[in-house]
Amino acid sequence: MNFSLITSEIFLLIALCVIMIVDLFQRDKERKLTFTLTQLSLFVLFVLGFNDLNAPKEIAFNGHWIADQLAVVLKLAIYTITFIALFYARAFINHRSLMRGEYYLLTLFAVLGMMIMVSGNSFLTIYLGLELLSLSLYALIALQRDSKLASESAVKYFVMGGLASGFLLYGISLVYGATGSIIISSVSDYYATNQVNLISQFGLVFIVIGLAFKFGAVPFHMWLPDIYHGSPSSITAFIASVPKIAAFGMLIRLLVEAFGQFISDWSEMILIVALLSVAFGNVIALAQRNLKRLLAYSAIAHVGYFLLGVVPGTDASYSAAMYYIIVYALMTLAGFGIVIFMSTDKNEYQQITDLQGLGKYHPWYGLMFSVVMVSMAGIPPFIGFWPKLEIFRHLIINGFVLEAIIAIAFSVVGLFYYLQVIKEMFFAETNESPAITSSRSLKIAISINCLLLIMLGIMPDSIYQYCLSAFGLIS
Repeated sequence: MNFSLITSEIFLLIALCVIMIVDLFQRDKERKLTFTLTQLSLFVLFVLGFNDLNAPKEIAFNGHWIADQLAVVLKLAIYTITFIALFYARAFINHRSLMRGEYYLLTLFAVLGMMIMVSGNSFLTIYLGLELLSLSLYALIALQRDSKLASESAVKYFVMGGLASGFLLYGISLVYGATGSIIISSVSDYYATNQVNLISQFGLVFIVIGLAFKFGAVPFHMWLPDIYHGSPSSITAFIASVPKIAAFGMLIRLLVEAFGQFISDWSEMILIVALLSVAFGNVIALAQRNLKRLLAYSAIAHVGYFLLGVVPGTDASYSAAMYYIIVYALMTLAGFGIVIFMSTDKNEYQQITDLQGLGKYHPWYGLMFSVVMVSMAGIPPFIGFWPKLEIFRHLIINGFVLEAIIAIAFSVVGLFYYLQVIKEMFFAETNESPAITSSRSLKIAISINCLLLIMLGIMPDSIYQYCLSAFGLIS
C-alpha cells in the first residue's frame, strides 16, 4: 500500500474539494478565483509528475496500480493540454450560461479519471477511471441547458458511451471468466502458459470493439461528428484532444500488456479499423462545410493513422503512435481554437465561409490558423509531419508496405480540405472583416499554441524522446 505512488491523485482530489468549497462563496460571475485555483492545481500536478520522470517502475495496491514512465509521460501531456484548453474555454464561456464553477470542477474530475486510466494495472481500475472520465464529459456537454443541440449531443454521447462501456465490460468479464483474474500482469502470465480458448477470443474481440468505440474509429464512429458539432466549442476542444491521450494508455494496458501473446489476432482487427478510418474520414471530410464537422471527420482519419502505429506491435511503433496522439491533441486543440476565436458574444461562426477575409483584415491570425491546417495535413517542417512520417516508416520496416502506400495516398486526399480552409481565409473575395471580439487572453493562447506547432516542428525530438523513454528505448 504505497501511497507515495498516488500523490498526484490524492492532491487533485483534495484540490477538487477545496475548489468546490471556495466556489460556493464566490460572488464573482467570472469565477476568476475558481479558474486560478484550477490552473494552479494543474501546474502543481505537472511539477509533481515531472519529478517522477526516470523513477523506477513500481506496482502497488495488490497489483491494481502501476507507476511507470508510460503513465508519467501521458499524465504530463494530459496536464499540459488541459491547461491550454481551459485558457481557450475561459473567454468562450464568459459570455454564455456556462460560466459556473461546475465547468472547472468537471474538467478536473475528467483529468482525475484519465490519470486513473493510464496508471491502472487491472481491468477494474481502468474501467473505474474510464467511467469517471465519461460521466464528467456527459455532464460537461449538458451544461449549456438552454441549447437543444447541446442537450441532444449529451444524450447521444451518453447512449453511445454506455454502449461502448458495455462492450468493454462484457469483454473484460469473458477474460475474467477464462483466466480467473482481473490483474493485467496475471492475465498475461496465464496466457503465457495456457492455450487460448474460445471465451478468451470472444473477450478480446469485445475489448477491441469497446476501444474502437472510444476512439471513434470506423465503423464505430457514428457518434463522433454529431457530438463535436452539437457540443459547445470549448468543450469540443477538450473532448477532441485530451481524452484520446488517456485512451492510448488504456489501449496499451489492455491490448499490449494483457494480450501481448495475441498480437497477431488483435493487430489484424486494428489494421482493418485503421484503414477504414483513414479512408472514410478523409473522403467524407471533403464534403463538409461546417468547420467543426470537418475537424470531426479529420479526427476519424487521424485516429486511423494513430492506430496504424499500433499494428506492427513493436516498442518503437508504440512510441511513434504515442508521439502521434500527443501531437494530434495539440493540433486539434488549436484547430477548435479557430472556432472559439471566431465566436462572438452571441453567435458561434462555424462555417468555413465565415473565415473569409481573415487573412486580409487579420493577417496574423490568418497566418496562425494556416499553420494549424498545414500541420494537421502533415506538411514539413511543421510538427504534424514528423509523427506521421514515423508511423509510415515503422509500417514499411515491419513489412506493411501496401498499408503504408494506402495511408500516404489518403494523406494527399486530406491535404485538399485543409488547404480549402486556407483558401477561404486568404483568397476568397470579400469586403467584410470577420466580426472578432475575442479577449486578449484568448488571442495570446492561440498565438502560443500555433507558434508551439512551429517550434516543435523544428525540434521534433523534444517530445519524441519522452515517448521513446516511456517504452524503455532510451534512458
